[in-house]
Amino acid sequence: MPTYTVRTSTGRLGPDARASLAHAITSAHTVATGAPGFFAQVVFEEVDTDRHFVGGTPIADELVFVHGQIRAGRTPEQKVALLDALSDVVREVLGVPRRTVWVYLVDLPPADMIEYGYVLPAAGEEAEWLASLDDDTRSYLAPD
Repeated sequence: MPTYTVRTSTGRLGPDARASLAHAITSAHTVATGAPGFFAQVVFEEVDTDRHFVGGTPIADELVFVHGQIRAGRTPEQKVALLDALSDVVREVLGVPRRTVWVYLVDLPPADMIEYGYVLPAAGEEAEWLASLDDDTRSYLAPD
């Protein structure tokens, strides 16, 4: 957790752009929330422009939608910082104007999720959670 789904028009992003954007989104999330980067997932979806409409009109090629599912427990200030950071990195990496970037965040209770085989910790309790994991999982997530 978090999971960020980036939706663009089919063919809009190449492999390098996807890799750069995934790295930038992960970094933005870590800076805004303090959560370790190993939690962040970035998934890319492509939609043909004749299958996605805004205002009854097919989307413009340059529109980028970022849907983030994050653990509940972040302050309103952290969320605003995260929203701004996500919008900024999308614009920087892709070179698109502000109006073309749409970002949504949805809070999910951490007790409702399992990742790496364990129920997720509350926001801010990542270090304690990591310390409580079995040695193999802890080594996988945070190699020395």
